[in-house]
Amino acid sequence: MRAARALVMAVCVAAFVMLIASGPGTRLGLWPWQTGISLVKWAAYTGMAGGVGALVLIALLAVPRWRVRPWVPVLALAYALAAFIPPLILLEKAKSVPPIHDITTDSFDPPAFNALMPVRKLSPNGADYGGVEVAKQQQKGYPDIKSLIVKTPPAETVQKALDAARASGWEVVSSDAPTGRIEATDTTLWFGFKDDIVVRVRPDAAGSRVDVRSVSRVGESDVGANAKRIREFLSRLA
Repeated sequence: MRAARALVMAVCVAAFVMLIASGPGTRLGLWPWQTGISLVKWAAYTGMAGGVGALVLIALLAVPRWRVRPWVPVLALAYALAAFIPPLILLEKAKSVPPIHDITTDSFDPPAFNALMPVRKLSPNGADYGGVEVAKQQQKGYPDIKSLIVKTPPAETVQKALDAARASGWEVVSSDAPTGRIEATDTTLWFGFKDDIVVRVRPDAAGSRVDVRSVSRVGESDVGANAKRIREFLSRLA
């Protein structure tokens, strides 16, 4: 029984360690991002297996001859749940959004990258917009992502947009008031993924029209990150 107890605890702890190492290890360049994603997946699988073992040990608490220290299976189960629940939440989130990584307020004329074009061309996801199919998926999943009309003139709007970009924690790469363009990069907290953003401000009868495009450099699905980023940015300007 002691060996079984040690094995269950080891499996649960290993699952937890895989999960908490997945993001920082990727950010530090210890392994490629694909490995980081795989660690999250295997943390969930291992956590499930360890959790079952912990539940068995908890059930054995009722058998006097097989009784173990109560804190051992309870602690093991806690590690298992900590390793399993976050990936499960992430999976459910991924299922609820379209599997795309390029979001824009203007799918008919998406803001194009200029200063960040060399970086985009070298990235796995490239610089080109996905076209009609991506636009359809975005409209279905994020119908609220639309151009923002503000009453301020373009020059003032560009400055406000620049302030909003910096307040959002973005790394501003380029800002050009005459052309109404801002390009920036945002780094995600856990894995350190780089997502690129371009903001375009054009004159409008009411003042200015603001369009935004946010694109991930890697990965097929952004799990809603780019849409969330655009919403938060536009809310700062509205």
